[in-house]
This record gives sequence, structure tokens and C-alpha cells, in this order.
Amino acid sequence: MKKTKRNFDCVEMMHEGALRIYRETKDMTQEEELAYWRRRDEAARRNHPRLRALDRTARVPR
Repeated sequence: MKKTKRNFDCVEMMHEGALRIYRETKDMTQEEELAYWRRRDEAARRNHPRLRALDRTARVPR
């Protein structure tokens, strides 16, 4: 089987993202981390219009 050189590695990208989030949240309390994810959710919904249409009832109540 012939190997090809990959320009993009999805698994590597996923691991880098997880590590970045871990570093950002590792010293947070549970309440701080919950606020972090709420802010990230709101930013994603602002930046990605299709996310706005998702059912918001599935979210954690504030």
C-alpha cells in the first residue's frame, strides 16, 4: 500500500484543541468553568447562524 503525505491531521487538531481548553480551564472552579462554557456557547451561536436555530431548551438552565 502506498502512503501519502498528509497536509492535515484531524486527530492532531482535535488533541491540540482539547489541550488548549484544558490549559484554559484547569485552574477554574466548577462555577467558573460553567460560565466559560456558557460564554463559548453564546459566541458560537453569534458566529454560526445555523446554531441559533437549535433548540435552546436542551441547554443547562442558568
